[in-house]
Amino acid sequence: MGFAPSSAPAAHAPGLRRRSPAPPTKVPLTPPEQLHDDESFSAAVAAITSAFGDATRRHIYLFTREVDGATAGEVARKFALHPNVARHHLDKLAAGGYLEVTLDHAAPGAGRPAKRYRPSSRETAVPMPPRPNDLVINLLARSLASLDPAVANHLAEDVGEEYGRSLAAQMAPGESQRSMRAAMSAVVDALTAHGFAARAENDQATTWVVREHCPFGEVVLEHPVLCAVDRGMVKGLLAGLCGGDVAVQLSSRALGDQSCSSVAG
Repeated sequence: MGFAPSSAPAAHAPGLRRRSPAPPTKVPLTPPEQLHDDESFSAAVAAITSAFGDATRRHIYLFTREVDGATAGEVARKFALHPNVARHHLDKLAAGGYLEVTLDHAAPGAGRPAKRYRPSSRETAVPMPPRPNDLVINLLARSLASLDPAVANHLAEDVGEEYGRSLAAQMAPGESQRSMRAAMSAVVDALTAHGFAARAENDQATTWVVREHCPFGEVVLEHPVLCAVDRGMVKGLLAGLCGGDVAVQLSSRALGDQSCSSVAG
Protein backbone atom coordinates (compact mmCIF):
# COMPACT_ATOMS: atom_id res chain seq x y z
CA MET A 1 0.00 0.00 0.00
CA GLY A 2 1.56 3.28 -1.08
CA PHE A 3 1.19 6.84 0.05
CA ALA A 4 1.03 9.82 -2.23
CA PRO A 5 3.66 12.45 -1.50
CA SER A 6 2.38 15.57 0.08
CA SER A 7 3.81 19.06 0.05
CA ALA A 8 1.93 20.05 3.17
CA PRO A 9 4.01 20.59 6.29
CA ALA A 10 3.97 17.80 8.83
CA ALA A 11 1.56 18.24 11.67
CA HIS A 12 2.94 18.85 15.13
CA ALA A 13 1.71 17.15 18.22
CA PRO A 14 -0.35 19.35 20.52
CA GLY A 15 1.73 21.16 23.13
CA LEU A 16 5.01 20.91 21.20
CA ARG A 17 6.62 23.99 19.67
CA ARG A 18 8.69 23.82 16.56
CA ARG A 19 12.36 24.64 17.29
CA SER A 20 13.90 27.32 15.11
CA PRO A 21 17.31 26.54 13.61
CA ALA A 22 20.20 27.99 15.60
CA PRO A 23 21.71 31.13 14.05
CA PRO A 24 25.18 30.68 12.57
CA THR A 25 28.01 31.27 15.01
CA LYS A 26 29.81 34.53 14.35
CA VAL A 27 33.56 34.45 14.88
CA PRO A 28 34.70 37.85 16.18
CA LEU A 29 37.40 39.44 14.06
CA THR A 30 40.20 41.43 15.65
CA PRO A 31 40.08 45.00 14.33
CA PRO A 32 43.36 46.19 12.78
CA GLU A 33 43.53 48.97 15.39
CA GLN A 34 43.36 46.48 18.27
CA LEU A 35 45.89 44.20 16.58
CA HIS A 36 48.22 47.17 16.18
CA ASP A 37 47.74 48.11 19.85
CA ASP A 38 48.41 44.51 20.93
CA GLU A 39 51.63 44.37 18.92
CA SER A 40 52.72 47.76 20.25
CA PHE A 41 52.00 46.65 23.79
CA SER A 42 54.05 43.48 23.28
CA ALA A 43 56.91 45.54 21.89
CA ALA A 44 56.78 47.89 24.89
CA VAL A 45 56.77 44.94 27.30
CA ALA A 46 59.77 43.48 25.45
CA ALA A 47 61.62 46.79 25.80
CA ILE A 48 60.95 47.03 29.54
CA THR A 49 61.75 43.35 30.13
CA SER A 50 65.00 43.58 28.20
CA ALA A 51 66.17 46.46 30.39
CA PHE A 52 64.69 45.57 33.79
CA GLY A 53 63.94 41.85 33.63
CA ASP A 54 67.11 41.13 35.60
CA ALA A 55 66.77 41.85 39.35
CA THR A 56 70.38 42.98 39.72
CA ARG A 57 69.97 45.38 36.82
CA ARG A 58 66.87 46.89 38.42
CA HIS A 59 68.79 47.49 41.66
CA ILE A 60 71.69 49.01 39.73
CA TYR A 61 69.34 51.42 37.98
CA LEU A 62 67.79 52.47 41.29
CA PHE A 63 71.27 52.91 42.74
CA THR A 64 72.25 55.30 39.93
CA ARG A 65 69.16 57.34 40.75
CA GLU A 66 70.00 57.46 44.44
CA VAL A 67 73.57 58.64 43.96
CA ASP A 68 73.04 60.76 40.83
CA GLY A 69 75.12 58.50 38.65
CA ALA A 70 77.84 55.90 39.14
CA THR A 71 80.82 54.34 37.41
CA ALA A 72 81.19 50.63 36.67
CA GLY A 73 83.74 50.40 39.49
CA GLU A 74 81.36 51.96 41.99
CA VAL A 75 78.56 49.63 40.93
CA ALA A 76 80.89 46.63 41.13
CA ARG A 77 81.85 47.50 44.71
CA LYS A 78 78.28 48.24 45.74
CA PHE A 79 76.87 44.94 44.46
CA ALA A 80 79.97 42.71 44.79
CA LEU A 81 80.21 42.19 41.02
CA HIS A 82 83.11 41.80 38.66
CA PRO A 83 83.66 45.17 36.93
CA ASN A 84 82.94 43.60 33.53
CA VAL A 85 79.58 42.32 34.79
CA ALA A 86 78.72 45.72 36.25
CA ARG A 87 79.69 47.36 32.96
CA HIS A 88 77.48 44.92 31.03
CA HIS A 89 74.43 45.85 33.10
CA LEU A 90 75.14 49.57 32.79
CA ASP A 91 75.73 49.37 29.05
CA LYS A 92 72.47 47.49 28.56
CA LEU A 93 70.57 50.21 30.43
CA ALA A 94 72.38 52.85 28.38
CA ALA A 95 71.55 51.05 25.13
CA GLY A 96 67.89 51.14 26.11
CA GLY A 97 68.08 54.87 26.72
CA TYR A 98 67.52 54.62 30.48
CA LEU A 99 71.01 55.86 31.40
CA GLU A 100 73.11 58.62 29.90
CA VAL A 101 76.87 58.18 29.70
CA THR A 102 79.46 60.89 30.29
CA LEU A 103 83.22 60.78 30.79
CA ASP A 104 84.32 61.43 34.37
CA HIS A 105 87.67 63.20 34.04
CA ALA A 106 87.82 63.77 37.79
CA ALA A 107 87.81 60.06 38.64
CA PRO A 108 90.83 58.98 40.72
CA GLY A 109 93.59 56.89 39.21
CA ALA A 110 95.58 56.96 36.02
CA GLY A 111 94.41 55.90 32.58
CA ARG A 112 91.35 56.75 30.57
CA PRO A 113 88.53 58.77 32.15
CA ALA A 114 85.87 56.61 33.74
CA LYS A 115 82.40 56.47 32.22
CA ARG A 116 79.71 57.76 34.56
CA TYR A 117 76.18 56.52 34.06
CA ARG A 118 73.32 58.80 35.07
CA PRO A 119 69.57 58.29 34.73
CA SER A 120 68.13 59.89 31.63
CA SER A 121 64.91 61.84 31.54
CA ARG A 122 63.18 58.92 29.82
CA GLU A 123 59.96 57.69 31.37
CA THR A 124 60.50 54.13 32.64
CA ALA A 125 56.97 53.22 33.70
CA VAL A 126 54.92 52.20 30.67
CA PRO A 127 51.49 50.89 31.74
CA MET A 128 50.16 51.22 28.19
CA PRO A 129 52.39 52.37 25.36
CA PRO A 130 51.14 55.26 23.25
CA ARG A 131 50.36 54.48 19.65
CA PRO A 132 52.81 55.82 17.08
CA ASN A 133 51.89 59.18 15.63
CA ASP A 134 50.13 57.92 12.51
CA LEU A 135 49.79 61.42 11.09
CA VAL A 136 53.53 62.06 11.20
CA ILE A 137 54.35 58.59 9.85
CA ASN A 138 51.91 59.02 6.95
CA LEU A 139 53.28 62.49 6.22
CA LEU A 140 56.83 61.11 6.17
CA ALA A 141 55.85 58.18 3.97
CA ARG A 142 53.98 60.33 1.44
CA SER A 143 56.79 62.87 1.36
CA LEU A 144 59.29 60.13 0.56
CA ALA A 145 56.93 58.65 -2.03
CA SER A 146 56.86 61.98 -3.88
CA LEU A 147 60.61 61.74 -4.50
CA ASP A 148 62.55 59.67 -6.97
CA PRO A 149 62.77 56.17 -5.40
CA ALA A 150 66.57 56.18 -5.30
CA VAL A 151 66.64 59.65 -3.74
CA ALA A 152 63.96 58.71 -1.18
CA ASN A 153 65.80 55.54 -0.19
CA HIS A 154 69.08 57.43 0.20
CA LEU A 155 67.44 60.18 2.27
CA ALA A 156 65.65 57.71 4.59
CA GLU A 157 68.84 55.73 5.16
CA ASP A 158 70.87 58.90 5.84
CA VAL A 159 68.37 60.06 8.47
CA GLY A 160 68.42 56.65 10.15
CA GLU A 161 72.23 56.45 10.05
CA GLU A 162 72.66 59.90 11.58
CA TYR A 163 70.28 58.98 14.38
CA GLY A 164 72.05 55.64 14.94
CA ARG A 165 75.43 57.37 15.22
CA SER A 166 74.00 59.79 17.80
CA LEU A 167 72.68 56.85 19.84
CA ALA A 168 76.07 55.13 19.70
CA ALA A 169 77.79 58.33 20.85
CA GLN A 170 75.48 58.48 23.87
CA MET A 171 76.00 54.80 24.68
CA ALA A 172 79.78 54.71 24.38
CA PRO A 173 81.49 58.14 24.50
CA GLY A 174 85.24 57.91 24.04
CA GLU A 175 85.13 54.12 24.02
CA SER A 176 87.39 51.97 21.87
CA GLN A 177 85.92 49.75 19.20
CA ARG A 178 83.66 46.88 20.21
CA SER A 179 83.65 43.47 18.57
CA MET A 180 80.91 42.94 15.99
CA ARG A 181 79.06 40.47 18.23
CA ALA A 182 79.16 42.85 21.22
CA ALA A 183 78.03 45.73 19.02
CA MET A 184 75.14 43.71 17.59
CA SER A 185 74.02 42.92 21.13
CA ALA A 186 73.90 46.66 21.85
CA VAL A 187 71.99 47.20 18.59
CA VAL A 188 69.37 44.69 19.78
CA ASP A 189 68.92 46.62 23.02
CA ALA A 190 68.64 49.95 21.20
CA LEU A 191 66.15 48.67 18.63
CA THR A 192 64.05 46.99 21.29
CA ALA A 193 63.92 50.23 23.26
CA HIS A 194 62.61 51.93 20.10
CA GLY A 195 59.75 49.48 19.67
CA PHE A 196 61.23 46.91 17.27
CA ALA A 197 61.14 43.95 19.75
CA ALA A 198 64.51 42.78 18.43
CA ARG A 199 66.56 39.72 19.22
CA ALA A 200 69.99 38.46 18.14
CA GLU A 201 70.67 35.16 16.41
CA ASN A 202 74.13 33.71 15.90
CA ASP A 203 75.95 31.02 14.03
CA GLN A 204 79.67 30.33 14.03
CA ALA A 205 80.55 33.25 11.79
CA THR A 206 77.62 35.65 11.70
CA THR A 207 75.38 37.59 14.06
CA TRP A 208 72.15 39.06 12.79
CA VAL A 209 69.29 41.01 14.32
CA VAL A 210 65.68 39.88 13.88
CA ARG A 211 62.80 42.28 14.54
CA GLU A 212 59.39 41.01 15.62
CA HIS A 213 57.58 44.37 15.44
CA CYS A 214 57.71 47.51 13.33
CA PRO A 215 56.90 50.84 15.03
CA PHE A 216 55.89 52.23 11.62
CA GLY A 217 52.84 49.94 11.70
CA GLU A 218 50.93 49.06 8.56
CA VAL A 219 52.11 52.21 6.75
CA VAL A 220 55.38 50.46 5.89
CA LEU A 221 53.48 47.87 3.82
CA GLU A 222 52.34 50.63 1.48
CA HIS A 223 55.60 52.60 1.72
CA PRO A 224 58.46 50.09 2.21
CA VAL A 225 60.97 52.90 1.66
CA LEU A 226 60.60 53.45 5.43
CA CYS A 227 62.63 50.26 5.90
CA ALA A 228 65.66 52.27 4.80
CA VAL A 229 65.38 54.26 8.05
CA ASP A 230 65.77 50.99 9.96
CA ARG A 231 68.77 49.94 7.86
CA GLY A 232 70.41 53.32 8.35
CA MET A 233 69.83 53.22 12.10
CA VAL A 234 71.57 49.83 12.38
CA LYS A 235 74.36 51.04 10.10
CA GLY A 236 74.92 54.17 12.22
CA LEU A 237 74.89 52.24 15.49
CA LEU A 238 77.47 49.77 14.21
CA ALA A 239 79.64 52.53 12.75
CA GLY A 240 79.68 54.33 16.09
CA LEU A 241 80.27 51.22 18.19
CA CYS A 242 82.73 49.38 15.93
CA GLY A 243 84.48 52.34 14.31
CA GLY A 244 84.32 52.96 10.57
CA ASP A 245 81.54 52.25 8.10
CA VAL A 246 79.84 48.86 8.25
CA ALA A 247 77.75 47.48 5.39
CA VAL A 248 74.31 46.30 6.50
CA GLN A 249 72.08 43.95 4.52
CA LEU A 250 68.38 44.31 5.35
CA SER A 251 65.52 41.91 4.73
CA SER A 252 61.96 43.03 5.29
CA ARG A 253 58.51 41.48 5.12
CA ALA A 254 57.32 44.73 3.56
CA LEU A 255 59.72 44.04 0.69
CA GLY A 256 58.57 40.43 0.30
CA ASP A 257 61.15 38.70 2.51
CA GLN A 258 60.24 36.07 5.09
CA SER A 259 61.44 38.12 8.06
CA CYS A 260 62.69 41.53 9.11
CA SER A 261 66.38 41.20 9.91
CA SER A 262 69.76 42.87 9.52
CA VAL A 263 73.13 41.26 8.81
CA ALA A 264 76.38 43.18 9.04
CA GLY A 265 79.06 42.66 6.46
